[in-house]
Amino acid sequence: MRLVTFSHKHRVAPDRQQGPDTHVGIYLPGEGRNRSRVLGVVAAHNWLNKKRGGNAPYQPPMSMLELLNDGPDAMHRVRELCAIVAQDEEGLWECSQPVDDVVLHAPIPFPPTIRDFYAFEQHVMAARKRRGLEMIPEWYQHPVFYYSNPGAVYGPDQDIPYPRITRELDYELEIACVIGRPGRDIPAEEANNYIAGYMIMNDWSARDVWRNFESRLSMGPAKSKDFATSLGPFLVTPDELEDCKVGEGRELRYDLEMCARVNHHTLSYGNAKSITHTFASMIEWASTDVWLRPGDVFGSGTVGTGCILELGPENTGGWLKPGDLVELEIERLGILRNRLTMPRLQEVTSAVHA
Repeated sequence: MRLVTFSHKHRVAPDRQQGPDTHVGIYLPGEGRNRSRVLGVVAAHNWLNKKRGGNAPYQPPMSMLELLNDGPDAMHRVRELCAIVAQDEEGLWECSQPVDDVVLHAPIPFPPTIRDFYAFEQHVMAARKRRGLEMIPEWYQHPVFYYSNPGAVYGPDQDIPYPRITRELDYELEIACVIGRPGRDIPAEEANNYIAGYMIMNDWSARDVWRNFESRLSMGPAKSKDFATSLGPFLVTPDELEDCKVGEGRELRYDLEMCARVNHHTLSYGNAKSITHTFASMIEWASTDVWLRPGDVFGSGTVGTGCILELGPENTGGWLKPGDLVELEIERLGILRNRLTMPRLQEVTSAVHA
């Protein structure tokens, strides 16, 4: 399934993140005159319940976090429900809308946590080399991560206010997984059973803030990553990627092409299978001595060539600027598209007084 969080266009919540009109849906791809549609889970439940005379055996999830918190059985019920409705022409047209008639949000608008890892060797080596640094052996011991801001999540096609603290803004091309069931001290060989799905992640980064301030204090990324993380457009369940699997267990990877474009010019190109520390090893290390919760997001870190820092601003036309359109694309996972804008005065004022 390609799970989405969506709103009806004529009733969009002001912040486009979460509100009374957000729903869980299934994205149904189409071609030509058969346009892609979004099937609402609640609408499908109500339609089938009415058709069968009531007495629905369960309540449908009202949010993505509710679906994940209800566990794998709830995911299975949603899959069965949507399959039944999608095969009925009346049900499909009554319970779904063309994708152009809805607004897609981040699949999980407010995740419990966001851990961003540093898992692609090519990116780590290239970025360190540009700073005149050698590779460090400790990087290979465990998949290191930092925490990003779950309150600054943006969805597909949503404008990103250009942060005032930087003049060296960068994108980062990443694949992310979402935890689908609680667990603690999870062995890597079992870790893939805890993944609900995968999506694209853009870890926007203020490079000058990191270089000139945070890196000198030995505290890891903080304000240089605090202002925005983009997620979406879909949460793609693992069964959709079976034919892309490379390896099993701890060594499971996916053969998925990845690219990044700025103003329609391709700058970055890589493949998810080149990841060094797998998601299974990330889950094993992150869950050591702590509980992971449904909805927790794990970013992979940047794929090789997946940012301006690595490529060099002199080779890409410079750092990002207001007005730039950034598109991250991963095979099977869709396109995550955002435009950078200058924040309006009222947004700045609200942020200062919040």
